[in-house]
Amino acid sequence: MTVWRLIAIGFILICVSVAWAILGTSITMRTRSGYETLGKQVEELWGAPHVQTAPVVHIPPPDERMPEKYLELESSDIQVALRLKHRQKGLLWYSTYEVTFDGRYTVQNPSDKAEEVKVRFVFPSYSAIYDDFVFTINDIRVTPEEKPGESIVSTVKLAPAEQADIHAAYRSRGLDRWLYSFGSGIVNVRNFTLTVDTDFKDINFPAHTISASTKTPTPQGWNLQWRFANLLSDFNLGVEMPHKLNPGPLASRMSFFAPVSLLFFFTVLVVLGVMKGVNLHPVHYFFLAAGFFAFHLLFAYLADHLPLQLTFIISAAVSLALVVSYLWRVVNRRFALCEAGISQFLFLVLFSYAFFFEGYSGLVVTVGAIITLAVLMQMTARVNWEEVFKKKAAS
Repeated sequence: MTVWRLIAIGFILICVSVAWAILGTSITMRTRSGYETLGKQVEELWGAPHVQTAPVVHIPPPDERMPEKYLELESSDIQVALRLKHRQKGLLWYSTYEVTFDGRYTVQNPSDKAEEVKVRFVFPSYSAIYDDFVFTINDIRVTPEEKPGESIVSTVKLAPAEQADIHAAYRSRGLDRWLYSFGSGIVNVRNFTLTVDTDFKDINFPAHTISASTKTPTPQGWNLQWRFANLLSDFNLGVEMPHKLNPGPLASRMSFFAPVSLLFFFTVLVVLGVMKGVNLHPVHYFFLAAGFFAFHLLFAYLADHLPLQLTFIISAAVSLALVVSYLWRVVNRRFALCEAGISQFLFLVLFSYAFFFEGYSGLVVTVGAIITLAVLMQMTARVNWEEVFKKKAAS
């Protein structure tokens, strides 16, 4: 091995790194366009995120110049069931769900005279369907006063101190998260109970929300309950759907990291070549780099057609076959299978698979790099590198 050959190998590594950067950038652009275009298509086909607001109850003023008087809900008892259904579009997975909502509320006329009270129920999403929709006041199905749009409004006449029972229920579909809002600003909430039943185990509470008071595991998922006797808050309640690992971001991260993997592989081949007398030409390293690049290229364009795990297996098998079969003919079977094959499996396959576990990929790569460094240091501790380069230069 000569210095000029090392420089040539380094130049090949730089060129392939540029190709990986271009591939990773193209995947990122495809993913971003998918968020904008495919995301809208999913919302149109399935529904948008739901934000269910508590019914708004107020007494219209006798004079338009006077402010409206809003009434607080005396009690709220809400039952919600969430059923998760992941759907894939292109390089992205979307967390769609079916929701069954059943809310029962009570409101009281605080006046000492009979009042006409307006009740407004706001729909949770601008893009959704509502099957089996029910809206009743005192068990009487009400007729909307206006054509339903973003909300449905009805008026009920209440005697002094009389209470009214409000019932709203429906089945619908949404995306990513389900939220419940008490209203705009800081709201006083009394005798409140919200029960959410899920069929998924991996739950998360979105930002600016209150976590559940109690969490009870069920065979399918969780039974979450929020209870408040007298709460003053502007926070929401809700659940964020678990997300599947998206092929697009995964493929781009693997592509941007690939030069580090190839650097380890080339280092091992150079060291083992010196120790075993296998002097590979820079052209050989070029084809080996192309075999590594084939893994990420195939993975990037196969991921939106096949399941992610199967795509990874096929891409890894193709890349291993290219590299091992090539070195089998260039050197010998033992070097191709044992030295090169095992090294490629460690630095390409295992390092790339670490990206399937978010939050652990950096740790796995760091531990792998340290172990590789330790092994190479022990193997080459007694190698006289000056003599090695002198002999190669003389020959």
